[in-house]
Amino acid sequence: MRIDILTIFPGMFEGPFSHSIIKRAVEKGLAEIHLHDIRDYAISKHKNVDDYPFGGGAGMVMMVEPIDRCITKLKSERNYEEVIYLSPDGELLTQPLANRLSVMGNLILLCGHYKGVDERVRAHFITREISVGDYVLSGGELAAAILTDAMLRLIPGVLGDETSALSDSFQDGLLSPPVYTRPADYKGWKVPDVLLSGHERKILEWRHEQAVQRTRDRRPGLLDE
Repeated sequence: MRIDILTIFPGMFEGPFSHSIIKRAVEKGLAEIHLHDIRDYAISKHKNVDDYPFGGGAGMVMMVEPIDRCITKLKSERNYEEVIYLSPDGELLTQPLANRLSVMGNLILLCGHYKGVDERVRAHFITREISVGDYVLSGGELAAAILTDAMLRLIPGVLGDETSALSDSFQDGLLSPPVYTRPADYKGWKVPDVLLSGHERKILEWRHEQAVQRTRDRRPGLLDE
């Protein structure tokens, strides 16, 4: 998988992309991540990428031309399955959506800032808009990092145990059951006996029952879905 991220703050990705799962995916050659500074495509010598909104109002708007130049250059070099804009009014990022995106070859992620991007970018370049939640961030960079992590961890070979992602919350429409590790008894707080029994079928049944109960208690809407 190749992910091209368009941003005016490429330095924001240095931390999350230099550790853990994303770093492992890149080092194994299972993913490529390329950061593109939109300012490099600005037409003015001052590298301006934003301007005042037509009609007035507070805030600035990211200009269409630098984004057009960047996306057009990338699309001239390869085909992209999706050009994604991280936006609070996009479709909500879910596990099924991350699953679908994880099998694609080339993606462009556009990070907005200020009051957003010129609407003509969304009308003529964007194929999908994704939100990471019903709240507003200062920019799309953190959302792009979340989406990248959610996708890359699903690529076969990225996780140490390839079955691990299959038991994550939401993969089967349920929250994950409780998990425990050593010691079996800590301050009198004991691990459920069934997990120490070695009886695989009973353990699977217990985990499923716990997942259903936890989902019913914490996210009942998932059961309705």
